[in-house]
Amino acid sequence: MTLRNSAAVVGAAEVPPSRTTTGMTTLDMIATVAAAAAADAGVAKDEIDGLLVGPQVGETPQHVPATVAEYLGLRPRYADLVDLGGATGAGMVWRAAAAIQAGMCETALCVLGNIREGDPPRSPNRNPIREFDVPYGGSGANQAYAMVATRHMAEFGTTAEQLAQVPVFERANARFNPDAVFHDKPITVDDVLASPMVMEPLRLLEVVMPCGGATAVLVTGRGSARRFRRRPVWLRGAGEKVTHRALSQAPELTTSPLAAAIADAYRMAGVGPSDLDLLTPYDCYSIMLAVTFEDAGLCAKGSAGPWMAEQDFSHTGNLPCNPHGGQLACGQADLAGGMAHLVEAVRQLRGTAEGRQVADPALALVTGNGATMSEEVALVMEADS
Repeated sequence: MTLRNSAAVVGAAEVPPSRTTTGMTTLDMIATVAAAAAADAGVAKDEIDGLLVGPQVGETPQHVPATVAEYLGLRPRYADLVDLGGATGAGMVWRAAAAIQAGMCETALCVLGNIREGDPPRSPNRNPIREFDVPYGGSGANQAYAMVATRHMAEFGTTAEQLAQVPVFERANARFNPDAVFHDKPITVDDVLASPMVMEPLRLLEVVMPCGGATAVLVTGRGSARRFRRRPVWLRGAGEKVTHRALSQAPELTTSPLAAAIADAYRMAGVGPSDLDLLTPYDCYSIMLAVTFEDAGLCAKGSAGPWMAEQDFSHTGNLPCNPHGGQLACGQADLAGGMAHLVEAVRQLRGTAEGRQVADPALALVTGNGATMSEEVALVMEADS
């Protein structure tokens, strides 16, 4: 496979260099040049479904693609942060071409910008999360996911007892993973409901506990995949969606961008929810897993509570889910905690998950979640046949 003539630059623009940038934030400058590039190409905003940004957005140290997408009013199917110093711009172009060739997006915006630091000072920050959320107490993940849970309860009648099922089955799975932080420490629904309230309606045992750790995977092409010592696990489908950064800007609270990302992953893979043998979804809070089950088409929207009570999520059950214990029972090592779900899927699909091996799994759904149901990725992984 080659990128030769696979993509073309159709628009370009520049904000001329200046020794001072009075009255502009970095986001202002990015918005100005992005609009000019779109106008140069004659591309409508809604046609831009890919976004590549650099790391130097002074108003936001994290979730940079989501922050920029939110500010520009974009909802990309593919988003990336590229950090190659002076090679960043060129590096963006071939990554955009690769994403287009892979079917992850059709038209990608590559944008870089920075304001003059120091004197004169930056203009007041107009980042939506700082303007509309933080001043009213909307700061941090606990309150954000608590609001999602509250809305789900109000809209669908979901109960605290139903959400408490999530940490209970994750702890049960962790009994078979000696590396889990809560290995062999089962809990009951009553234990969850008796644990301290962290942010109503979420209790301590429904909230992820940060810890240290690391994860890594190696990816290679089809031509060389079978020459290594381990059985390969194939990427069969992928989907991505970014809709917002600030919770106040979320299009919905009870449906996440995972719905679109998973649908794209299913479509690319040529499968549906009934074809899955294994789930390793991101599970930072009990409500996150409930919403993910619904967005994956495993149950109807709003029905996750009663539906979960009918499932056996153990490695020997009808729908194995996070056999390693997930983030609520195994642990969340910051960003590595998200990749741990991929590592577990790889182990299961190549048959090396000792002590918790699912019987002959062929297809797994892996999900990743950034910010508050803001930046979502779904992968369908397949065992080698």
